[in-house]
Amino acid sequence: MASKKTVWEQEYARLWKREKRFLEQNQTQRTPYLNRRLETVVPKTLQKTLESAFEKAFSTVLEKGTGLIEGVSGRRKREREYLLRRYAAQLQPDRRSLRAFSRAAAGAGRKNLLLSGVEGVGLGLVGVGLPDVVLFTGVLLKSLCELAVNYGYPWDGNEERRFVLELIPTALSCGEELRAGNAELNHFLQEGEWTVPVPQEELRRSASAALSRNLLYMKFLQGIPVAGAVGGAWDAVVLKRVQRYAELKYRRRFLLDWKRKEGESWSTPNT
Repeated sequence: MASKKTVWEQEYARLWKREKRFLEQNQTQRTPYLNRRLETVVPKTLQKTLESAFEKAFSTVLEKGTGLIEGVSGRRKREREYLLRRYAAQLQPDRRSLRAFSRAAAGAGRKNLLLSGVEGVGLGLVGVGLPDVVLFTGVLLKSLCELAVNYGYPWDGNEERRFVLELIPTALSCGEELRAGNAELNHFLQEGEWTVPVPQEELRRSASAALSRNLLYMKFLQGIPVAGAVGGAWDAVVLKRVQRYAELKYRRRFLLDWKRKEGESWSTPNT
């Protein structure tokens, strides 16, 4: 008779089901109807312009705005709350205490979605498109910073920045590209190292290209007063997808690292 799975094994199996569902739901690229209608009127040069804007935004926020992100996200307070959740989980490692980490992450995520939607719609009403890129990038990185801290991971450091910059294009990809990116992230989480070194400039370009592909038509629409509110609302759609995937990866990382530190042996699905 097979032994009953521990609470941790049950949580890991539940997580893996959620991850498989994400992969299955994004097997193919679905083009929104509005994107198809705008395809013929969007200038061919806009995607390159948008990519460059995102690259500059990443450089500005990561190099000069880290302190601001940490201050706005309340890093110290979140670190203290994480320690309390961790202590509770050590005392009573049941489902309730384990899921407290994901509940905290979800709460912060909802606030950032609301912030992104209000900011995007507000700027769209007055016809502001490209200048919104820096604000959106700031909200995106703030959201990922809060997610990391809620699971007990520091925001600073090149390794952590690579993890964040790998998350973004993988979350927004589909099919085989998604599976390959997901496998690379899982390898890092399992082994603690990347398969190949990649310069941070290249990681920024990859993240910028993914964001520009997903926001191209809506940023064009956002530049039109009043009608741009629809385009601005798309910020929250893209942010939600990145948040959903990033939470899966941070949750997996948290569970694996916890077991390593606790020194317990337990089986995981072959992923």
